[in-house]
Amino acid sequence: MNTLFIFLLLSTISSTLGQESPDPVRDIDGNLLQSGTEYYILPVVRGMGGGLTLGPRSDDLCPLDVVQENLEVDNGLPLTFTPVDPKKGIIQESTDLNIIFQAQSICVQSNVWGLVEYEGHRIVSASGTPGNPGSETINNWFNIRKFDDHYKLVYCPTVCSICRPVCGDIGVKIDENGTRRLAISDVPFKIMFKKV
Repeated sequence: MNTLFIFLLLSTISSTLGQESPDPVRDIDGNLLQSGTEYYILPVVRGMGGGLTLGPRSDDLCPLDVVQENLEVDNGLPLTFTPVDPKKGIIQESTDLNIIFQAQSICVQSNVWGLVEYEGHRIVSASGTPGNPGSETINNWFNIRKFDDHYKLVYCPTVCSICRPVCGDIGVKIDENGTRRLAISDVPFKIMFKKV
């Protein structure tokens, strides 16, 4: 019995030691992305719009969704990142996090990103719920993954062990009004991060 216990203990320790922690995410200056620090999310490809901001979903002013500025010179609004474990100060690749605009609007909403259904698409809204990881907040968790030499945003939360979310890359869909709306897409939005 003692031999079995020691074997299981050593197996657990060796498998834990063999797991590598995710790489940290870096901004355009090569610095580590920090939780709670304000950044702009900018496109890597020049001439394909500017940074991210808030925009109306339809003719109604509210709610506001996550959209891309049309002009490349516009950085958009600053955002912060909060990992699922708020004690972690460094943002790491492929780990769940809330993305939150640091701006005020006339709409009564949280500015936390969340995935919602709209006209047959899964779009990114700014009316999610911060923190509280679990099935009730499954739509509010995103992660950052390496994409070529830069990054992309992905919806594939792991905060709920019994949930089975339909994962997907976040891309830009241009609607009939020319609004560049963030949504689940087959073409990922290649991005970089610039400290405010």
